[in-house]
Amino acid sequence: MNLRISLQYHTAWGESLALKAGKKVYPMEFGYGGLWQLNLPGSALKDGDSYCFQVLRGESLVREEWREHRFHLPSPAPKTLILRERWNERPANAAFYSSAFTDVIFRREKAAAKAKAVAGANLTIRIPAPEVRPDQAVGLVGSGRSLGDWGKVKLLSDSEFPYWSIALKVAEPFAFKFVIVNKKSGEIEMWENGSNHFFAEVPGEGSYLQLGDLVPVFPTVPWRGAGVAVPVFSLRSDEGYGVGEFNDIKALVDWAEKTHQNVIQLLPVNDTTMTHTWQDSYPYNAVSSFALHPQFLNLQEIGIKADAAFKARRAELNALPKIDYEAVNNEKLAYARKAFAKVGPADLAKAEYKAFVEEDKIWLLPYAAFCVLRDQNGTADFSKWGAMAKFSEKRLKEFIAANAEAVDFYCWLQYRLDRQLKDAVAYAHAHNVALKGDLPIGVSRTSADAWTFPELFHLDSQAGAPPDAFSVNGQNWGFPTYNWEKMEETGFAWWKARLRKMNAYFDAFRIDHILGFFRIWEIPLHAVHGLLGYFNPALPFTEEELRYRGFDLRSGAFVTPLITDWVLGEIFGDLADEVRSQYIVDGHLAPAVATQRKVIEKFTGDDDKSKRLRDGFLGLLEDVLFIEDPRKKGCYHPRISAQFTLTFRTLDDGQKAAFNSLYNEFFYRRHNEFWKESAYRKLPSLLRSTGMLACGEDLGMIPACVPDTMADLNILSLEIQRMPKAVTESFGNPAHYPYWCVCATGTHDTSPLRAWWEEDRQQTQLFYNMMMGQQGPAPYFCEPWVAERIVRDHLASGAMLAILPLQDYLATDGEIRYGGNPSDERINVPAIPRYYWRYRMHLSLAELIASDKFNASLRDMVNGTGRGV
Repeated sequence: MNLRISLQYHTAWGESLALKAGKKVYPMEFGYGGLWQLNLPGSALKDGDSYCFQVLRGESLVREEWREHRFHLPSPAPKTLILRERWNERPANAAFYSSAFTDVIFRREKAAAKAKAVAGANLTIRIPAPEVRPDQAVGLVGSGRSLGDWGKVKLLSDSEFPYWSIALKVAEPFAFKFVIVNKKSGEIEMWENGSNHFFAEVPGEGSYLQLGDLVPVFPTVPWRGAGVAVPVFSLRSDEGYGVGEFNDIKALVDWAEKTHQNVIQLLPVNDTTMTHTWQDSYPYNAVSSFALHPQFLNLQEIGIKADAAFKARRAELNALPKIDYEAVNNEKLAYARKAFAKVGPADLAKAEYKAFVEEDKIWLLPYAAFCVLRDQNGTADFSKWGAMAKFSEKRLKEFIAANAEAVDFYCWLQYRLDRQLKDAVAYAHAHNVALKGDLPIGVSRTSADAWTFPELFHLDSQAGAPPDAFSVNGQNWGFPTYNWEKMEETGFAWWKARLRKMNAYFDAFRIDHILGFFRIWEIPLHAVHGLLGYFNPALPFTEEELRYRGFDLRSGAFVTPLITDWVLGEIFGDLADEVRSQYIVDGHLAPAVATQRKVIEKFTGDDDKSKRLRDGFLGLLEDVLFIEDPRKKGCYHPRISAQFTLTFRTLDDGQKAAFNSLYNEFFYRRHNEFWKESAYRKLPSLLRSTGMLACGEDLGMIPACVPDTMADLNILSLEIQRMPKAVTESFGNPAHYPYWCVCATGTHDTSPLRAWWEEDRQQTQLFYNMMMGQQGPAPYFCEPWVAERIVRDHLASGAMLAILPLQDYLATDGEIRYGGNPSDERINVPAIPRYYWRYRMHLSLAELIASDKFNASLRDMVNGTGRGV
């Protein structure tokens, strides 16, 4: 068999086209009118193989397609197979090609979708049509006797949805058009836009033609869906052991289905066990970016019998208003060890278990060894592990051999967690509910990832965020920043592996702090507050640039704290004399208080004086106008929010204007294209490695390049009403939200709707009058009708997805809502670095499902706003 492949594509001067199949690259020949062609022997591609087209300049790759093509070999094989293809550019509706739609929301019954064989067929037409709903099918109507002279609909097969195909036996040219048909009635619901297609190239004897260059456009109504956001640990059931478990997701799916919601959004579910204390409750500080958290394991399913003592303890933990993190996790781990002793040997002998270990061994074995070493040494800080502090494959193998049973336990635990989560995923998919996961931007410096791949991280720095509505001092997450250059050398293999693991469980994902893929807010290890951070990568000012603008740094001015009697008095008040005599040496800070980290270590007391000294020195160390770049000596970043420093107040009007000018240039204009290029080196490759729907958390101080890049890559943005994107607005308006976004009333980092309503009376009043259009004083409490109005406004928005926190849905009903202090429903307070993440639903999932009045009301809201399933 011979293969003849053609593609219409206009290259720039010096560029050429090639076809890549596996590891082989076949150059194509340029023809008239931009038609590129390639002849290959039939053995070059096998049925089911994937291939893609590339643009080359010499031997360098310029760009390649968004998605690969799939090779289909007709049966029987013809003498000549002709493929007419099109370049797969990322389409505007790329979101609908994600697994959230193809495998879940618009899911097809694969078994019933097999294409019928057509005797003597010599033509296959294959088209993309991802927005066709599950109760619809694509048909072809055309001229000629074989097509019924426009009076007969031939249905296409959806066996490879979102692609549709039909095999035909043709002997003459014909005109045709695609239609969308109602599956039940068989009636045509809509015709594709534009003029008719015309087929004139009837294949000759022994030839078979596959047309893959048509893209019909149907006048479909934009799909809009609803969802709920809630952490797994917050779910409450009688079957759980004091915390939400993977099994509880099934009941949440039942509730989502009952209220016609399509999506369940979860927080990270990775193992965070560092200290075996409540401080491990922070879900964004994982011990592994791959491993699942043992707290989500259902104990009965691993063989623990629910005897009287077990039931009594479970009932005691389940009755608590919030999670007792230490009791739950330590007791669950102890039970898991008992179960392993009983059923572990049999599980380890199973082919399924061995296949699991083999598939995930790259991260699983180092993670399991890490957990054993953490337990043996009493710390996850691997720098304190002696000979095992530095990772090597040789040391890992030796350690596993010497600690086989202990390592096997943690591998087995992941195997069981994987099975339970996948079981919940399968249940959700069967009910057309998509699961949305969370991809944390940070990785702990005391994690299995950092231990195994230290070269991928800058362990001498910390990631965080500049000051925003969450924290006036900025945020210091403590994570090391990424060594993107080293990651790029491996083709971002670690990131792709991480996304593949997520893809096994989730259909969509939230990219936490998507700005981190453009640039990260990096903070030196010696600093505590985010105010002393700087952008990485960045284009800092040189000393010469700053001197030209009126800031001479050679004497240390503007880069070290200004220590004068006035400054000390302003910061320390009546403690100024003591500070001057004990902590100032030759006009500089003494070594004991020379960095913020040293200040924290020195002033540990809770008495008023210790707090004043601690806060005073932290503030004094931040009182600078410029910060030197640690990797580009002699280059400086303007300090964020420097206009609020005492040093800025000492400048004359000319210097203030000069500083404001360079400050605005630096933070709002200087890096736009630079950061865009930085993101494009990472994101396209990563997005191609996963089928999940990508959603970006793009709140806060966002440069102009971010929304442009997200739109170009079809990453859904996030809209939060109380955090508007436009600086001129006090609140976002759901009625004006774009389609390609996720809108929500809040996030895990904000207070729930009812608590927010009581926080700031001035803001509440403004919202009540401006956004709700109400007259007079606002209600003191967020009454059910107020919450319902806000929820309804979000559901009625044009956003593709409205995914609201569970607490805010519950707030709409006076009977089912939480009866205590609304602030108790808060999940996290970002301004508190070591916050205890322990929120639980105040009612069980069974009670929620049985709340018919509330569920009917919510279902009516979802349906009434056009978001029904």
